[in-house]
Amino acid sequence: MRDTIQAELMMSFLVSEELSFRIPVELEYEQADPFAVRFTFHLPGDAPVTWAFARDLLLDGLSAPTGDGDVHIAPVTPGVLSDVFIRLQVGEDRATFRAGAAPLVAFLDRTDRIVPMGQEQSAGDFDDRLAETLDRILSQARNAG
Repeated sequence: MRDTIQAELMMSFLVSEELSFRIPVELEYEQADPFAVRFTFHLPGDAPVTWAFARDLLLDGLSAPTGDGDVHIAPVTPGVLSDVFIRLQVGEDRATFRAGAAPLVAFLDRTDRIVPMGQEQSAGDFDDRLAETLDRILSQARNAG
């Protein structure tokens, strides 16, 4: 069984109401990190930028506006499975993308085959990896202090 799902799709980067351009975006989901999806945006002239956010946030945003903080996802037309807006924000800087819902649904369907929605906690050794990560962070903090 595969433990990583990858896909590539084209999204519109909305610079303003009058200007947008298409960019390739890589999507990735790993069984080892079952709650998150990663989007790597390939903007012209810049190094790729990767954002990770909750898989259920992406799923919920396909049908209704959702998001808190730095990531907001909303359907272009609420109640209709069509395109979605994905808005990412760091401080005052924002970037808005528009993506077709169909390739996102297909990607989510593939992720659901390796870790069904709602069963993320039981996937792999999540608790062990969390404990390992916390130990490493605490060790680094003690060594830095």
